[in-house]
Formats: sequence, C-alpha cells, structure tokens
Amino acid sequence: MTDLVTIDIGGTHARFAVATIGTDGAIALGEPETLHTSHHASFQTAWETFRKHHSGALPKAVAIAIAGPVGGDVIRFTNNPWIIRPALLPQQLGVEQVTIVNDFAAVAHAVARAGTEHLLALSGPDAPLPTTGAITVIGPGTGLGVAILLRDGAGYHVQATEGGHVDFAPRDSIEDAILFRLRKRHTRVSVERVVSGPAIVDIYETLAALEGRAVAGQSDVALWNAAMAGSDSLAVAAMERFIMALGSAAGDYALAHGAAGVVVAGGLGYRLRDNLVDSAFAERFRAKGRFSNLMAGLPVKLITHPQPGLFGAAAAFAMEHVS
Repeated sequence: MTDLVTIDIGGTHARFAVATIGTDGAIALGEPETLHTSHHASFQTAWETFRKHHSGALPKAVAIAIAGPVGGDVIRFTNNPWIIRPALLPQQLGVEQVTIVNDFAAVAHAVARAGTEHLLALSGPDAPLPTTGAITVIGPGTGLGVAILLRDGAGYHVQATEGGHVDFAPRDSIEDAILFRLRKRHTRVSVERVVSGPAIVDIYETLAALEGRAVAGQSDVALWNAAMAGSDSLAVAAMERFIMALGSAAGDYALAHGAAGVVVAGGLGYRLRDNLVDSAFAERFRAKGRFSNLMAGLPVKLITHPQPGLFGAAAAFAMEHVS
C-alpha cells in the first residue's frame, strides 16, 4: 500500500488530496481540498497550508497535474504567477518520489482507470470502452484539452497533445458567422476558440447579431448560468450551438486518431452531462459523410468521476513508481 499527495493545479485553483494506492492497484482518494492560487505566493506556500491542515504530516510522495507544458527545468503557469522547479521539489516539500504530468494527460490516466459507473454513454453502442486501440479524450474547459489513450489489452500509454489548437471547421452558415466574427480578432481561429468555456460569449453575440439584437456584454460564467437555468433563450441557443460544435470536433479527433472510442471530459463537459445526452451532440459526432456508419459504431462516453485530475495524477504516479 502506498500513500501520496495528489494535486491538480489550474490557473485559479489548486486541488489537493491524500490518496492511497492499494496492493491490488486500486486508488482511493481522501477528501479533496481546494485552494485559490491567488491566495498563495507560491506552490510551496500552498503545500504548507495543506500540510498544516493535516497536522503537519503528509506522505513522502507526490503526484502533480499541471495545466500547461511540464517539460524543462522550470514550469511556468499561464494564468497564475507560480513557478515550479521540479528538481527542487523533494527538498522543498520534504518528499522522496515525485510525478508531474500535464493536467489533461492526468485526465486520460483517469479514463484508463475509471470504472463503468463513471462512464456515461453519449453516442454509439452502450458498451464498455475497447481494451485495445486508441481512445480519444477531449475536454472543454478554460481551453480545449485533447489526449490519446492507447490500450494494448495488458496496459496503456497516454499521449498528451495540443489538439485543441487545430483549425476550426464550420459546418453551416451560423458557424460561418461565428468564424467570421472570430477572424476579426484572430488571424487563425482554432477549435478552442469555439469549443471552450469562454467561447459561449462569441457564440452568443454572433447569434444576437444574426437576429439584430443589441445585447449588453456578459461574462461567460453569466451566460453559462443563464443557459443552464433556461432564463435566457438566446443563451440556451448558444449552449446548444456549443454542444453541436463539440460533437463535430470530437468526431474529427476520433477520425484523426483512428479511435476505437471517445471520452468527453473536462469541468464543462461534466457540468453539461444532462444537456449532452439529449442534444445534437451524437448527430454531429456521426455526421462524417462516407464514414458515418463507422462513427455510429464508436462508443462515446462522458467521464463523471468528480475529481479526474486528482485521480488521474495518482494513476500516473502508480504507473511510474508502483510495480
């Protein structure tokens, strides 16, 4: 049995939990604690706060999922001022074993280890994910994460990607209008500009312009809340349009990866779980011309584990350090 601290660091929040890897390889998470990155001068001071809440004693092993590239001697964050120097972590934290992974690679690790109770069917056959072949993992949040989970029947490998930055391909005149709007600000428009949490603002304002409506500027958080509450019909339409674009993108990545299955993840994906089931997501996923029958046969799931980043970081640690 191995105890460790597992951590999921984003731009706004850092989530910590103590995890246990059993002798059978099963991972159990303790109660997560969420700290605001803006309330701590550094990762080390956040660690010290978490340690204090555990009476000053923590396991001598740590797994960290980081929102951003993890290679190199220095890890810098896009949306918070923290800097991590991996070589110094054992001394700074008082640990002996360290695993660092990209946050979306951690999500792919979580998919690899998730039970069927944490995988909700969205499209295709309601069957378990294949034990061999590639599984596309896609997750809308602040950005758009894309990873590949490769299974060989006995084990698995995770490949992180920057797939969210491929070109956006509109499917109809409304998406043409969304692309036209985005091109006024961006020379090149990636899928992430349309399939991510902040994108609902541009989708909403494009729909308003098509109807000749004057709308006051609203944040993406406000629009998502209005859409899910059903209090603004235009916000609901923007959410539906977002889900359609997500379905198209998921299908595109599946084709590019030669995938045997697809998993939708990410904080926004989880929040939209009820909307995704009864939506045009599956229709858009399948709509790939001569490959429509192939797409219809792929199982597409939504991971519903409440803490995939923490769980996946622990799984990555187990792969690296636990035989």
